[in-house]
Amino acid sequence: MQFPYEFRLGWRYTRAGRGTRRNGFISFISGVSMLGIALGVAALIIVLSVMNGFQKEVRDRMLGVLSHIEVLEPQGQALPELARTLQEAQAHPAVVGAAPFIAAQGLLARGEDMKGALVRGIDPALEPQVTELAAELADTVLPRLVPGQYGVVLGGALARSLGVTTGDAVTLIAPSGQLTPAGVVPRLRQMTVVGLFDSGHYEYDSTLALLHQDDAARIFRLEGPTGVRLKIRDLHAAREVAVELAARLSGDLLVRDWTRQNRTWFAAVQLEKRMMFIILTLIVAVAAFNLVSTLVMTVTDKRADIAILRTLGASPGSIMAVFVVQGALVGVIGTGAGLLLGLGVAFHIDTLVPALESLLGASFLPQDIYLISRMPSDPQRADILPIGLISLALAFLATLYPSWRASRVNPAEALRYE
Repeated sequence: MQFPYEFRLGWRYTRAGRGTRRNGFISFISGVSMLGIALGVAALIIVLSVMNGFQKEVRDRMLGVLSHIEVLEPQGQALPELARTLQEAQAHPAVVGAAPFIAAQGLLARGEDMKGALVRGIDPALEPQVTELAAELADTVLPRLVPGQYGVVLGGALARSLGVTTGDAVTLIAPSGQLTPAGVVPRLRQMTVVGLFDSGHYEYDSTLALLHQDDAARIFRLEGPTGVRLKIRDLHAAREVAVELAARLSGDLLVRDWTRQNRTWFAAVQLEKRMMFIILTLIVAVAAFNLVSTLVMTVTDKRADIAILRTLGASPGSIMAVFVVQGALVGVIGTGAGLLLGLGVAFHIDTLVPALESLLGASFLPQDIYLISRMPSDPQRADILPIGLISLALAFLATLYPSWRASRVNPAEALRYE
């Protein structure tokens, strides 16, 4: 297969020989530009893959504890028509599970240790329909939550901070007290730890306490569940389903989906991802525009060659094409190498990071800060394709000015001193 001579000359200049010191320097600068593009593209892919993986990992673990949609009484009181609300919610075709619950806050005390807790009263028979955590505990821990026995299931981190384990007693302190002649006395109830759980999400492992909804209603003086938790077929459609439920449910009820419960966190991750994309794209841009200096030096070095080609009948467009091909090949090779390096690291980051942590004796992801303890990665085509196209576009743009200068070389002027 015969390639046009512009392509062959451009490829020859790309791999410029080292016969002279000047050619060797041009080749070195070309290699640096290629390496810079490769490293920039690889850094973009690795960083965005890690951020995607981090978001997906935290979201999945968060939804292992949270439900997709919650229907609540706006004032935090018992739902006025629980059976009707459950029936109307389950009638929606997207809803696959529903369970009543009580949400409250309290203090858990063990001796002198005291920790704030998110108290959730649940129905052990229905809760596995709406959360993965409850489904995992359905046959082991949840049957121990018997109404009237005041058992509690604690997150592993919360239990460790209180120094308790299964079978120990803790004291639950309700925020609203009882009014007595001696003043307001807080309501206390001794609970027995009947089990522990580990959701993998530190925020909930360190704060969540599960007890039977009947016990929670007695402790917090409620007439029944304060809300209904729903699971739907597609978690990504939670916002649309929540809007539809708000329009069809009877009564004055608050409907919120999982994206609104953690809106600030997800918005912060998206903003950080966009900023990292912009910052790292500038690295690719700097490397790509190093091609300008490489091509300018090549044009200066090849003035005699350009003049000879012009005298042999090459058009200015052909001369320009030669140097566009040279710069574009540097961009293509650099982008290809960066894609291979970035994807190689992104797909094997779960083994590379533990090796680095072991080598350096450091932990890159403390669980109490970053919510997860391992480095996740999720390369997505929607990120990788734009990265490759932007890198190629920047490399192509960088070739235009030097190539235009090459096409403007005057043959007579260039050969005067040869």
